Amino acid sequence: MFVGRVSEFDTLNDALARADAGEPQALLVGGEAGVGKSRLLEEFAAAARRRGATVALGGCVEIGADGLPFAPFSTALRHLRRELPDQLAAASSGQEEELARLLPELGAGAREPRRDEQGVARLFELTARLLERVAADHTVVLALEDLHWADASTRHLLTYLFRTLRTGRLLVLATYRSDDIHRRHPLRPLLAELDRLRTVRRVELGRFNRDEVHRQIAGIIDREPDPQRVDDIFGRSDGNAFFVEELAVAADEGCCAGLTDSLRDLLLVRVESLPESAQSVARIVAEGGSTVEDRLLAAVARLTEDDLIEALRAAVNAGILSPAPERDGYRFRHSLVREAVSDDLLPGERSRLHRRYAEALEADPTLVPADERVTRLASYWYHAHDAAKALPAVLDASVEARRRHAYSEQLRLLERAMDLWDAVPDDVRATLRPLDYAEAYPPCGCDPATTPLRYLDLMAEAAVAGRLSGERERSLKITKRALRLLDEEHDPLRAAWFWEQRSRLTQALARGDGWAELGTAQDLVRGLPPSEVHAEVLASAAGWSMLHRPGPDAMAAAESAVEYARMVGAHDIELNARLTLGGLMVDAGDIETGLAEMYEVKERATELGVDLVVARAHVNLPSVLEGIGRSEEAAHLLREGVHITRRLGLLDSEGWVWGNLAESLHSLGRWDEAAQAAANAQRLEQSAKPRTGGSIRLACLAYDRGDPAEAARRLADARSFFGTHDPMPQYALPMRTVAIGVAAAEGRLPDARAELLAALDTGLPPGTQRYGWPLLLAATTAEADAHGEAETEPGRPEVLRRIRQAAKSLATSVPVWRSFDQWLRAELARAEGRFAPDEWSAVVEAVEPLGRPYDLARVRYRLAEALLASGAGDDERARATELLRLVDAVAGHLGAAPLARSATRLAQRARLALAPAVREADRGPADPVEELGLTSRERDVLRLVAAGHTNRRIAEELFISPKTASVHVSNILAKMGVSGRGEAAAVAHRLGLFPAQAGERLAAR
Repeated sequence: MFVGRVSEFDTLNDALARADAGEPQALLVGGEAGVGKSRLLEEFAAAARRRGATVALGGCVEIGADGLPFAPFSTALRHLRRELPDQLAAASSGQEEELARLLPELGAGAREPRRDEQGVARLFELTARLLERVAADHTVVLALEDLHWADASTRHLLTYLFRTLRTGRLLVLATYRSDDIHRRHPLRPLLAELDRLRTVRRVELGRFNRDEVHRQIAGIIDREPDPQRVDDIFGRSDGNAFFVEELAVAADEGCCAGLTDSLRDLLLVRVESLPESAQSVARIVAEGGSTVEDRLLAAVARLTEDDLIEALRAAVNAGILSPAPERDGYRFRHSLVREAVSDDLLPGERSRLHRRYAEALEADPTLVPADERVTRLASYWYHAHDAAKALPAVLDASVEARRRHAYSEQLRLLERAMDLWDAVPDDVRATLRPLDYAEAYPPCGCDPATTPLRYLDLMAEAAVAGRLSGERERSLKITKRALRLLDEEHDPLRAAWFWEQRSRLTQALARGDGWAELGTAQDLVRGLPPSEVHAEVLASAAGWSMLHRPGPDAMAAAESAVEYARMVGAHDIELNARLTLGGLMVDAGDIETGLAEMYEVKERATELGVDLVVARAHVNLPSVLEGIGRSEEAAHLLREGVHITRRLGLLDSEGWVWGNLAESLHSLGRWDEAAQAAANAQRLEQSAKPRTGGSIRLACLAYDRGDPAEAARRLADARSFFGTHDPMPQYALPMRTVAIGVAAAEGRLPDARAELLAALDTGLPPGTQRYGWPLLLAATTAEADAHGEAETEPGRPEVLRRIRQAAKSLATSVPVWRSFDQWLRAELARAEGRFAPDEWSAVVEAVEPLGRPYDLARVRYRLAEALLASGAGDDERARATELLRLVDAVAGHLGAAPLARSATRLAQRARLALAPAVREADRGPADPVEELGLTSRERDVLRLVAAGHTNRRIAEELFISPKTASVHVSNILAKMGVSGRGEAAAVAHRLGLFPAQAGERLAAR
């Protein structure tokens, strides 16, 4: 009889209904041991199946003190594969090798790529997408039991699913023991984190009241119970469902042990009433893990087949053991009884049983599922207290954990191996090889096939596992300890490797910028023969310098890294270094050569399947293109990059791509799309730096749209993500640029000057011109806008002098940088009280070909202002009027409220009409072209766009340059509020702008 749980069952049914409607649900069910979590889950699963849902049940597996990596997910996915084979096959198509880390049946085995920080994220993302696809048209309940036993990798994956699932008819349900979650239990911080998610609901199961206990007892003994006995059992059990059952059965059978006050005795009473052979089997099962396979149990019990069956039947009939639902084996019906039986064993008895399990499994590895074999063997030997046998087994288990991206478990196993190290005889250690166990083995000039595994090799592998699992503090401690050991021996390559790791960890933990550590590593490898460590150190140094101090030293490091990587055949290091080298070439002014190098790396990495370099190419190459003003080309690559990084499950890379796409779309005047891209960069919530980029872009958009308060808030977000430990120019300079604009907009010119001077005191390194020019322009604009205010005048000459001095150090080798140079000169003149129409006219001419509608509108406004301020005649006034109409149209389309207001006020002061006046009597049907604000030349260009002509063909038709044609097309798209040429053509045809042209095409068809 299922008793009580009405409100809890309603909550689960409500979640199922929501999931069935396409809204993914997540629930955590907690309660003390024995309170009825499993029974509630069983009843709900049966109800869900009756409603047509597929229920995939997986349980966290306890093997001694070890959790099996991803065990509940592997079991649940295996269930889905049986229940929905076609859907799972379609959902996993193309990603079988990676997903085989969770479900080996999907492939022969995952390939072993070079490890990286995004390996786990990639696996998690692919798992989330797999579940969403399987649940796209069929309701799926993913139920995970005993989360208190979950390994770290399972906890991390579950958290990821709870945070990222957005689509699909999916309900994820997990249970845990609340009374086991002590202050230091690893599940505790996870529960605290999930409590902050509005998408996760918690259900806490309480104990039964007296009426519910009465009904439970009646169901157990199949008759109405004596009220006094109900009172007694309710008082002693305190409403715990499992204790109620044990007390009721004991009392009904007249067992005196039912009267004891000892919980342990209560749990053991039915075990001790079994025949001795059944008790022995129960003790064996208690030490085998959560579930023990039938054949393994037979090998360990060493009973005849008939005797074993008789013992098992007695234990099952007594309600002690039950057949395992997912495999041929047995488990305790309740884990509390298993724990009591295990605790009742003597220490020697326990280790002897573990030895028998290990020996049986070594003799016949097929006794357990293949994906559990090495982990269970390692646990059995470890708990058998046989160090010589345990060390190789633990190391084998660490390799399996690494293969599955279960780096937290790998780290724990490696730490266990380091604890065992000194207890293992030398002759046993001499048989172990680094290539078998330590992928992070740093070369030291020895042959790894013949050189014995060293303690330092384990430390190297543990340091990487700690970094990849997010246990950076532990990894840093291991790294520091390894370097102390290396102080006692001369091994520069190994020491350099650890220093390079320490640099990464220092940056990740916000303890510094990591350059000092990289400098030490470079000193150690200097003058040594080529090696992979040497190439890695140089590549890291080049990458660091590109982001912090680009220049000749960075270029030299990148070139050396490429050379060394080629010598030793390290293709991924070579491609990474070449990508860095290409970006540095562009920064140095060798534009086309650098871009060609980066494009070649992108193609080569795609060909070789070096996923991380492919992803990085779709981040760095578009960033470089944006920096030199080729925003349309950058946006195209970034759109491609979104699909590639999402397919590969590289979340950090996808965050970078979205942030860079937001910047390019901002430049192209597609601000709504830019805001969405920036929000996507933050939504992924991976490392801080991609989120910093998204916040900076949102701050820029808010400022340009006239909301300085929102810009300041977004800027504060960016600074909180970015921190102060690693002042990279690509973030520090844009943040200061936004801060200058916000301070000026709020009338805080001294604060704006302070931001500028802080940036100039730090310096504008070579290669930072893409950030330096906007910074100087923002500061100069603030000074020019404040011209004439007495309180701001005293410091202006020095500020302008510093700006001019800084501008001399910035490159002007591409059109966008030259246009900023001219723009800055014109703003400097304005800041000094001089209006220079000729200078502003040159600026407009320089900005027109760039395809940046907002920048073009800004300089057109300044030109109109200069024309009107210089006492212009009728021709100049007419030109100013046309310029302001263009500015007003673009500002209105973009939502650039400050620019629109400025254009309107300037026109009002000059008594200019931004919209041509039309007498009511002469007003005819509205001209769609005029309503769109298109000039006559733009009408001609739109006609040719609608006909499907390219910019080059338009230029030939209208006798203009292709660049001018491109500018006209960009203006047309902005005024029409469309995102591309095809959409512009569609709007033109819908409005009937060119009926003759449409008729000609119709006749042609």
